[in-house]
Amino acid sequence: MVAIDTPNWVKSAVIYEVFPRNHSVSGTFMDVYRDLERIRSLHVDILWLMPIHPVGIVGRKGTMGSPYAIQDYRTINPELGDDRTFRMLIDKAHSLGMKVMIDVVYNHTSRDSVLLREHPEWFLQDSEGNFTTKVPDWWDVYDLDYRQTDLWTYQIETLKMWVDFGVDGFRCDVAPLVPLDFWLAARDKLGQDKEVIWLAESIEKSFVKYIRDMGYRVHGDPELHEAFDLTYDYDGFEYLKDYFQGRRPLTDYLNHLYIQETLYPEGAVKLRFLENHDNPRASDVIRGRDSLLNWTVFCALLPGATLIHAGQEIGLRRTPNLFEKDPVKWEDADYGLMSFMQKVLGFAKEIKGTCKTFAVGEPVEGAVKLTWLGDDIAYVALLNLANKYGEIHVEGLDAGEVCIGDAGDRGKFRMERMPVLVKIPAT
Repeated sequence: MVAIDTPNWVKSAVIYEVFPRNHSVSGTFMDVYRDLERIRSLHVDILWLMPIHPVGIVGRKGTMGSPYAIQDYRTINPELGDDRTFRMLIDKAHSLGMKVMIDVVYNHTSRDSVLLREHPEWFLQDSEGNFTTKVPDWWDVYDLDYRQTDLWTYQIETLKMWVDFGVDGFRCDVAPLVPLDFWLAARDKLGQDKEVIWLAESIEKSFVKYIRDMGYRVHGDPELHEAFDLTYDYDGFEYLKDYFQGRRPLTDYLNHLYIQETLYPEGAVKLRFLENHDNPRASDVIRGRDSLLNWTVFCALLPGATLIHAGQEIGLRRTPNLFEKDPVKWEDADYGLMSFMQKVLGFAKEIKGTCKTFAVGEPVEGAVKLTWLGDDIAYVALLNLANKYGEIHVEGLDAGEVCIGDAGDRGKFRMERMPVLVKIPAT
């Protein structure tokens, strides 16, 4: 089953991820505020702000602590700003046609959180009565125990507070580790008066297996779509990471796209990405600018929404540290890449908004053909994802309108000149 009230525009949305603390040297809401016009120019529909709440001190990782070790769900980290500046940011984003999504970290809190002090009974305990976490590496947090029904009431009331403040949606951290019934209850309660967008950070299949082997309940992606408008592409991203490291063929990921399209609920929307705050920069993994351009088109044209991680659009290779003050170095910008990405994202939204049928093939190893088919128009993209050299022949494209790249001669395409995107009449 899939959420029945997911708005159609979400299926082609562009989401822009910002870590406010590291978006600038001062790291405040006002710095993001001043960058909104540029962000919007990337055809962004949703501005996603990583956690905006106070960070725990006890057991914190690094100097600054993880933004995912939250002290208080109901207040704003004063280092970022206050209610007034956050509302200014929301209002300006709305005026530019963007929605604002905040991070919800409901699996755990910091080890010195308000909830731990006021409601210790709401936390997971081991056999000896000690507070604990399901994932040992998350030693700066304690997990919440959703067998406590009063916790549900508090958490949903908190979400409603932020919706009433002006927030339009939630990116839900490790959503599969929180009961699906809770998310369904929250969606039902909050969706009565306003359109609220729900994004689940679903997890890798290997992580699902690990948590289940420990004896805990965890939800797979197909289940999550009942409560969420979008889920992460982590179930497929495993294959991409292995491909980049030379451990798998690209075909494994292409085959998984077919699985997502056929075994997931009809209408399920995935969030596609080449990077995010938990993974290395695309420019660091995908070496060579031409290769990066091809992968950028590939990601944007996959079915579903597209994520841009702040700094990705200018080709930065360094991923900001999650636990330290480590500002994005905007002065190192590749503005040519940003201009290219603007163009690609614009075409991708047009294509997904007018076409219904998607197909992918690999006519030559490492070279991918993507096809989107509408009622009277089709788009074909040829992408060199493996830095191949040579020539391939694709019939029927020589008379098309070239949107990106070189149309070739009579359907003959030099692989080193890709990416190519052609618009042709549907037959």
